[in-house]
Amino acid sequence: MAAAEVKTADGLGTRERLVRTASRLLQHGGYENTPVKQLVREAEATLGSLYHFFPGGKQELAVAAIHFGDEEFAEALRFGLSAHADPARAVEAVTELLAEALEASDWRDGCPVTTTALESVGRLPELQAACAQAFANWQELVAAKLLACGHPEAEARELAVTVINTLEGAEMTSQVTRSRTPLLLAGRHLSRLVSSYAPYAPYATGTAPGRSD
Repeated sequence: MAAAEVKTADGLGTRERLVRTASRLLQHGGYENTPVKQLVREAEATLGSLYHFFPGGKQELAVAAIHFGDEEFAEALRFGLSAHADPARAVEAVTELLAEALEASDWRDGCPVTTTALESVGRLPELQAACAQAFANWQELVAAKLLACGHPEAEARELAVTVINTLEGAEMTSQVTRSRTPLLLAGRHLSRLVSSYAPYAPYATGTAPGRSD
């Protein structure tokens, strides 16, 4: 037990190192391209410690890693969405933040779940469910911003799905092209889309023109 819980110089315990390492490797290569031996080696752990913390082995660890990536991406969303009271400008700020982080990672650190999500469909139901929950969580964050700014619930939730779907595609395209442009263009047009619904928000004075609800 004591050996399994040993901490390294970075202060992280074995379980946390396994989860963080798995999250990074899944983000870069997906589930099938992440060998257990590589995962354990890069986490400075042992096979015994992996099965100590994750009796279900690689798949159980992968689910924990997806949850970690989910929260990591959610933090970026929260930060970007809180940058502006105007939800349209806030959505654009998110894309600017993602573009900056992606470029800083040399175009490697895109969405933390996309690669695993695609290969888990119809094959690995626990992983697929964890990925689906991540997307739902991110949509909820965007919807909460829109709801707080006066959008009707149905409208806010539909817009939130559109925002997250667009961000996913734009981030992947930015990775492939090694360019911020797809993300920045997505942000510009998502901002226009959100603005076109003319929310009567707490940050504004009065009701937006053309809205009687």
